[in-house]
Amino acid sequence: MVLHITRVPIQGIFPRPDQQFSTMPSSANISSRGLSRSFGSTQALHPIDLDVHTGITGLLGPNGSGKSTFMRCLVGLVRPDSGTAVVAGIDLEGDGVAIRQRVTYAPGELALYGELRASDHLDFLLRGRNHKALDRSRSLAKALGLPLDNKVRSYSHGMKRQLVFAAAMAPDVSVRILDEPTEGLDPTKRAQVLEMMADDARGGRTILLSSHHLGEVDAVCENLAFLDGGRLVSIENAKQVAERTSRIVRLWWTAGVPADACQVLSAAGEEQVRALEDHLLVHLSSSDPRPFLKRLADAPLPAPCAVEHGRISLALLYREIYGVDGV
Repeated sequence: MVLHITRVPIQGIFPRPDQQFSTMPSSANISSRGLSRSFGSTQALHPIDLDVHTGITGLLGPNGSGKSTFMRCLVGLVRPDSGTAVVAGIDLEGDGVAIRQRVTYAPGELALYGELRASDHLDFLLRGRNHKALDRSRSLAKALGLPLDNKVRSYSHGMKRQLVFAAAMAPDVSVRILDEPTEGLDPTKRAQVLEMMADDARGGRTILLSSHHLGEVDAVCENLAFLDGGRLVSIENAKQVAERTSRIVRLWWTAGVPADACQVLSAAGEEQVRALEDHLLVHLSSSDPRPFLKRLADAPLPAPCAVEHGRISLALLYREIYGVDGV
């Protein structure tokens, strides 16, 4: 996927918080403008402007980057210091309860009643919702293999996570906000949960998903928003990623990257050449790799043992933004 991220000041993309905007700007189901929050001397969220549309948007970032705080602000559980948001057509200012009636939210931190049976806990989590939502929550929980007659205290951490997920996915609402819904799940259950989300999004819903599992967001998200230190540092969509990826070539040599490879290829006119741990990464000036391959063939370098065009992993993108490896 994307390697080089251009960090554009957010204020240059969206209106400032004090500027007027429509109740639901650009048809987004979630819109935040200048949303910020501090806890004492810690600035958990710097002003965030973000539009989230139909489909699945991944909110990515290391632990402590502000993902959970941002989500809690969106559903009215944490009051922002400044800015506002419109969620499912409802203005956040003074109407968090109305938002929670139109939105489902799965928190990242689990606080369940261990002495309740799982089926009763679904009733508790969905109190105020209709019977159709209750029935669907049980159906989803059973599909996930959860024993609903057992008390919640007998559940593993992953099973509790799935119980909360089933409750969040059951009501017929337009927006779902899911904080780390696959945390603690084994690969099989994680894949099942992701497929349920993808199927839900295909029905025209908006899902904001926080995660640090790069493989899952790469598989299901149409858009990616990256947070770091409470700041929105990058927004990517599938089309942008595809366009940038088409300009990337990676080269491997049996004996390792030649010492002069960067210098030789840069002199040949490539836009950007970088030596990574075990291969060379080249940013092309166009999406057509053939002119580059001809220059490569004519260059005074050993023939590479492998050439890859148009395939950059999300893990590499994550490392480029944060300087650390994702999982």
